[in-house]
Amino acid sequence: MKQIRFFLVTMMLTLSAVVMAQKTTVSGVLMDKTLNEGEPFATVRVFKAGKSDKPIAMFITDENGHFQQEVKGKGKFDIVFSSVGKEELRQSIELGKETPLDLGTIFMKENETMLKGVEIVAQKPLVKMEVDKMSYNVAEDEDSKSNTVLDMLRKVPMVTVDGQDNITVNGSSSFKVYVDGMPNVMFSSNPSMVFKSMPASAVKSIEVMTNPGAKYDAEGAAGVLNIVMNKQNPQAAQSMNGYNGTVRASAGNKQLGGSLFLNGQQGKLSYSANVMTSYNKPGNTTTEMEQIQDNGVSQLMTSSNNVKTPFTMGSLSLGYQLDSMSVLNLTAQVNSMNMKSTGTSTTTMGGNAYGNGFSYGSTTDMKNSRTSFSGSIDYQRFFNKEHTQSLALTYQLNYSPATTEMTNNFGTSSTIIDLTDRFSENKDKTTNHIFQLDYTMPLAQGQTLSMGSKLQLHDATSDAKYYLKGTYDPSSSSDYEYKNSILAGYGEYVGNFGKFGMKAGLRYEYTWQDVEYHLGNGQDFSTSYGSLVPTASMQYTISQGSNLGLTYNMRISRPGISYLNPYVDKTNPIALSYGNPDLDVEKAHNVSLVYNAFTSKLMVNLNLHHNFVDNAISQYSFYDTDNLLNTTYGNVVKSHQTGLSGYVNYLLTKNTRIFFNGGLNYTDLRSTALDQKNSGWTANIMAGIQQTLPWDLKLSAFAITSTKSYNLQGYSGGFNLVTASVSKSLLKDKLNLSISGLMGLNKGGNINIETSSRGKDFTSNTSIKVPIYGVTFTVSYTFGNSRVSQKQHQSRVQNDFIEQQSQGEMLNSIGSDM
Repeated sequence: MKQIRFFLVTMMLTLSAVVMAQKTTVSGVLMDKTLNEGEPFATVRVFKAGKSDKPIAMFITDENGHFQQEVKGKGKFDIVFSSVGKEELRQSIELGKETPLDLGTIFMKENETMLKGVEIVAQKPLVKMEVDKMSYNVAEDEDSKSNTVLDMLRKVPMVTVDGQDNITVNGSSSFKVYVDGMPNVMFSSNPSMVFKSMPASAVKSIEVMTNPGAKYDAEGAAGVLNIVMNKQNPQAAQSMNGYNGTVRASAGNKQLGGSLFLNGQQGKLSYSANVMTSYNKPGNTTTEMEQIQDNGVSQLMTSSNNVKTPFTMGSLSLGYQLDSMSVLNLTAQVNSMNMKSTGTSTTTMGGNAYGNGFSYGSTTDMKNSRTSFSGSIDYQRFFNKEHTQSLALTYQLNYSPATTEMTNNFGTSSTIIDLTDRFSENKDKTTNHIFQLDYTMPLAQGQTLSMGSKLQLHDATSDAKYYLKGTYDPSSSSDYEYKNSILAGYGEYVGNFGKFGMKAGLRYEYTWQDVEYHLGNGQDFSTSYGSLVPTASMQYTISQGSNLGLTYNMRISRPGISYLNPYVDKTNPIALSYGNPDLDVEKAHNVSLVYNAFTSKLMVNLNLHHNFVDNAISQYSFYDTDNLLNTTYGNVVKSHQTGLSGYVNYLLTKNTRIFFNGGLNYTDLRSTALDQKNSGWTANIMAGIQQTLPWDLKLSAFAITSTKSYNLQGYSGGFNLVTASVSKSLLKDKLNLSISGLMGLNKGGNINIETSSRGKDFTSNTSIKVPIYGVTFTVSYTFGNSRVSQKQHQSRVQNDFIEQQSQGEMLNSIGSDM
């Protein structure tokens, strides 16, 4: 009997130990009920059923509201979700019955009683960091109420905007601009001009995709800059019916502007509309250029140029939830830009045929008008209640006609060089059709497979007419049609295995290019080629608040028609510029080691990267036998770039946030064809502070410094600038008043940029003065009848600093016991 009793006791203890040791992986996503967005950094606790004294497990959601945690035990338990400003949510679960346990999507709603009685003092993180993508939350930045999109880009990690508003990503100007995940002709043609004209309040977030993955187009050596516009989510079925809007006006010495944004939802229909207009007048930019040829000929040119740019944009988005498993979206956007530039210049030539010196003056008037339309329709169908298996069909149309007129008058004649007055008119038109299919399916817990196909049909026409003293010159004119068709297919695998995660993808793109000349010096040609583009990334979660990742991708850059077009621009009597129809596709290989860390107060991102291009497309110049400076393009450069970029955001006190964004790169450029090489270090630093002052005034200030950047034949000098803004919200945060300023640190508030270039037979040095200084006053008013949505905005902008801190400390103290 004792043996039987001993055996039974032993069996019970063994079974108990097995039960207690049994682990169940609990996962799901915690969502904000009003905005249908993930609830970041919420606390999740697991108790024995009916208990609430001591949790058996405790963890937090990630920045997207996702959670996945192994929990020991078997039987019935309670899982409790809590977040600042939200009602606590308790749900019964049973562990050990199935492994893993997917709780699906869980919605939290506002704790209105808490919001009425608590002063909320801290801020939602502005940056969401992933191994292959970084998102800057523009809508949550106080400066978005008064700044333009270009101003906000100066604060975005891995993005640099220089003194002349040129944009680079990870030190490269070869990147693609997307709007809401789709290519946009207007934005891509002149991104800095468009971003300078757009109010930041129209944008929800800016995504920097250094490793976009196989789903995205392979073009853009540095990656993709994706602009996510403010709009309503059609799947936010839990939201209250109603509308919200913002009207904005700004005025300053450099620009005038206004915008209206409206979004809302009625039942299953969601909508958003955006109208904006601006008038930019940056002032006179002066340039002084000295060029000396090896044969003794010298050239000194001084010029002044004034640009004015009216810009108008309107967009409409409609979303309709057909049922719980399918969504239909429609978008339409119209943009119009009319840039006018007037300039004067004086040029002095000396040496050889020019003797002791020869001078002439000229006036230049340029008009560039571009109107673009883009529209899309996409349908998404889900096949399971977890929304992890889906099919998406998309069609997009881009249409963009443009006209450029340029007049050069010299007012004198010469027997040495041709100073005949000239006029050119270039009319181009671009039409782009895109058809896309994407399918995503789960393979197992934490694993998904995505596949898809995309067809792009690109058609462009250009009609360039050239006139000398009002007489048409067909020999210098051109008329051609350029067709570019791309068929792509991809597959991408994503797997998460506890602390390890990986992504691997392969994309194949086949391109057909065809150019037909109706007039001009070019010859008809057609070509076709395929590009196999791999991508891969691995991630290791070091702790709940830190991860380490390694990424690799290959990106390509197809030469555009401006690079390929052999049309010779003769508007400058002593210089020629033209394209090269023999250019090949540029292939870039990128490797990055990424470290991310965040706590309730500190956020850190470090990115060590290397870029290698064996056949980089580069612009270069040389003198011909007629002593004219020729500028064209070629696959003539081998490029290596190694760099380290970093971003730090620290909540110093409940009223003070400091941030840092910087990068250090070493560039090595070599060309056997041109027998030239160049190398050097480039650094850029942005440091700033956001401070809440007495009377609830919001101060934001930051400074930017950048050293020279290098190209094959020389360098472009660095710059220094500072910017600051002060804002005040009134009428329960509905009315916002702000004043902002921007100035360079050179004399008169200008930015002075020194550039130098050394060709095979010449040396050129240029000094540019950009009058960047400006002051802008902005007023915005928010209206609407969706009361819950407005309260949600306040709570998400300002989370409770003290509670976030105490939760973080508590997690650190019990983490080893879970």
